[in-house]
Formats: sequence, C-alpha cells, structure tokens
Amino acid sequence: MKDCILASGSPRRREILANLGVRFEVVTPNVDETSDERDPERLSELLARRKGEAALQLFAGKEAELRDKLLIASDTTVAVDGRILGKPKDAADACRMLRLLSGRTHRVVSGIFLACNGKTAVSHEVTQVDFAPMTKSEIAWYVASGEPFGKAGGYAIQGLASLWIREIRGDYFNVVGLPVHRMQALCRETFGEPFPASGEQGR
Repeated sequence: MKDCILASGSPRRREILANLGVRFEVVTPNVDETSDERDPERLSELLARRKGEAALQLFAGKEAELRDKLLIASDTTVAVDGRILGKPKDAADACRMLRLLSGRTHRVVSGIFLACNGKTAVSHEVTQVDFAPMTKSEIAWYVASGEPFGKAGGYAIQGLASLWIREIRGDYFNVVGLPVHRMQALCRETFGEPFPASGEQGR
C-alpha cells in the first residue's frame, strides 16, 4: 500500500490524513445514513461499511485504479444516556444536544472500514469525553458561532468546544472523526502491512 482513497467529504478527516503525510484522493459516495440501529457501536460500523462499499462501487469496471490503494471510510456517532446524537438539524436541535452533553461524560464512537486488493475489514473505536457544565448563554453563544453544524453531537473538540472539555479518555482523533490508532492496527491485522504513512514502509 502506498496511497489512500478517503471515502468522505469531511474536512476534519482530510486534515488528519494530510497531517499524517499520506498521499490520498477523496471520493464522496452518495449514501443513505438512516438506520433503525440503536447500538452506537453497531451503527458506526454499519454506516462506515455502507460508505466504504458505496465508494468501491464508484470504481466498478475501473478496479485497476484501486490496486495497492487503501480505501478508508468512517462514521462518527455521539452517545449519551442511551441516546444517539447525530448532526444537528438546526439551532434548536444543536441547543438540545449541548444541554444533554453539558456537565456529563459521553461516548464518541467511530466506525472504520478499510479495503485493499479485495480484502475488507471493519471495526470501531470508543472515546469518553467529559464536558464541563455550560450555561444557557454559553450554549447560545456557541450555537451562534456556527461550529456545531455538520458535527456529530453538535460540537467540534478541536475548535471552540475545547473550552468545555475537561477530560478525554481514549483516542483524541477518534473524536475529531477518524480513529487513527485503530486504523493502523486494522491495517496490520487485515493486510499484514502498517498504515501507508508509517515509518515502517519500505523496510
């Protein structure tokens, strides 16, 4: 494996891969993300697989373009008190999510799907995030910033929301949207090779 294909339009996932120094291209398959699944671990894996398999279909008849490339798809879910929080629909929905997270610990679950040379693998990573209490005015200010939109759970840990993050337990990048350590481990387990950006390449 030398290059990657990222099956996601997420700028956060693109930034993570870019910071790893890996060469990659982006495809954005049209995927139905609705599901009746209520278990966040199973849901994240199901949607990551759905995205990855849809991306593979984009190369139907052009399989040579995939040779020796690692295809990556991921889906991130926020879960608190038995509820799954997706991306807020509007400002009121974002406020609702932030009230649920305020002063509590929640789980961020990212599913990861990998494919290379006909082999596929799927797994997930869980990170616990401890949110400090937010006042009504702080929630209103944060929602007005626009940052909650397009983000699972209605916040961005790498942005303004960091002001209220007291502690995380687990992979930080999993919360941003791509479980980097799990991705590396899955590469080794499934393909017998490290992730393309690893310093082990070329040995």
